[in-house]
Amino acid sequence: MEQRRFGRTGHMSTVAIFGAAAFWEISQEDADKVMEQVIAAGVNHIDIAPSYGQAEIRVGPWMPRERNRFFLGGKTTERAKEGAWRELRESLKRLQTETFDLYQCHAVTTMEELDAVTAKGGALEAFVEARERGLIKHIGITGHGVNAPQIYREALRRFDFDSVLFPLNFVQMGNPDYRLHADALIAECKARDVGIMVIKTITRAPWGNRPHTATTWYEPFERMEDIQRAVNFALSYEVTGLCTAGDVRLLPLVLNACQNFTPLNDAEQEQMIQSGSAFEPLFS
Repeated sequence: MEQRRFGRTGHMSTVAIFGAAAFWEISQEDADKVMEQVIAAGVNHIDIAPSYGQAEIRVGPWMPRERNRFFLGGKTTERAKEGAWRELRESLKRLQTETFDLYQCHAVTTMEELDAVTAKGGALEAFVEARERGLIKHIGITGHGVNAPQIYREALRRFDFDSVLFPLNFVQMGNPDYRLHADALIAECKARDVGIMVIKTITRAPWGNRPHTATTWYEPFERMEDIQRAVNFALSYEVTGLCTAGDVRLLPLVLNACQNFTPLNDAEQEQMIQSGSAFEPLFS
């Protein structure tokens, strides 16, 4: 599988980053089978959070043996310093490791939340102290929503984050305003040597009132052909990689698509964006 440099961290991450949200509710036996699939595919980067149900508990038993295999990125939704410190320690304990390679302000979706984490006594102070103590190596910010690109450009003005994570799919990029700001964020990250992870790459639409056929909180594309096109689109941007969908049934399809990634030229990307008008964007 292709590897790309994860910004100034210097880590060569596989273009498929295991999104451990897939372990929301799963037995250890089934989680072990998935971890074996992830390793067999060559994936070397994990994105995980305590808000992902059982994820940390299920991945934890693998860390004593496989910690050196993976670049491990954790997260917290805590906005204050004290809460962030507590959650960081708890996550390290559950994951049976002494350090995170990356620790991220998770799900920062409004300017008010950005204000909270960057304020005096905010979560970011805990991150900086944890980095000084060697508990984490790099600091990032993540989230979603229609304003995500603008929020993270502002975040980069306030603090020298090492990475960002935001949604990128051909349906969402059909929103001209979102596309404008997403392109600007990618360009700024490139100029600053900031690593970029993207999420929701195989999003088809919001669920609406339709029955949920996957554990993702959006309706995903499910045919291999459609998943391949969506992955080709996202990875044709100058991003490090994509976090795999939070569904263990779809995971092998996404891994396969990443292994068979074929870059699109500008005209092909534009054609896909135009085709996205047939679907409802997740964020409007």
